[in-house]
Amino acid sequence: MSDTRFPGSSPAPGSSPAPGLEMAPAPETAPAPDIRAAARALHAGGAVILPNPSPLTYVVTATTPRAVNEAKGRPAGQEVALWVHDDATWRDLTTLLDLEPVALEVAFTLLREQLVTLLVPVRADAPATVWTAPALRDGHLLLFGAHWRPVSTLLARFPRLYVSSANRTGMPPADTADRATAMFGPGVPVVDADALRRPGTPHAATTMLRMDAAGDLTQIRQGAQDLAHGTDPDAYLAHLRATEPHRWRSFGRRNPAST
Repeated sequence: MSDTRFPGSSPAPGSSPAPGLEMAPAPETAPAPDIRAAARALHAGGAVILPNPSPLTYVVTATTPRAVNEAKGRPAGQEVALWVHDDATWRDLTTLLDLEPVALEVAFTLLREQLVTLLVPVRADAPATVWTAPALRDGHLLLFGAHWRPVSTLLARFPRLYVSSANRTGMPPADTADRATAMFGPGVPVVDADALRRPGTPHAATTMLRMDAAGDLTQIRQGAQDLAHGTDPDAYLAHLRATEPHRWRSFGRRNPAST
């Protein structure tokens, strides 16, 4: 594991991912994905499968954690991430987080630009809420923040969603709509955006990072964001510093355990 602290500034909503995660450009002639069945399912409390830009895999999402877990075939009470695609939802969450101001800015940047999954610390005196409890892990909230334009109209209707990788227990996350349909069956609608993605190229679920109150980061899980940089967990964070030194300037100490 590696520990690094980054200062940064909050990106404008809808901004492009920062260098380090090359996203697939949307073909100008590709039609917008059909979101109608997914909208009906979400309104009814069901789970749906939604796309991310390549090289990220699809995700399963719902308005309740139970629906996400049942779709994945795992215990109903297992933790799931909060999908903070909505700016107002993020602002509400910041009142619960034990993060210094600079760390808050960096957390938002990591979620919206790098599209990582992020564990952020919760204040000891923060009130427990029905909304956040399913995403708690050892005093941290599990967050995902991608906001991809092809599904933005659908996401805007559901500011509070729970989300997880689109895989059933023991299987790899779906990297195409067809694989998602085969894995989850006809009862879970899939929004097919493969025309806007890069089928046939390597995909993976997100890299997971954990942040402490000061902004120090530890890599918890390898994923799409760091796989191009090898097996050293420091390499991805070093890449961020090298590509955008004005934003990703390390001022934390390296974790002795990672040497």
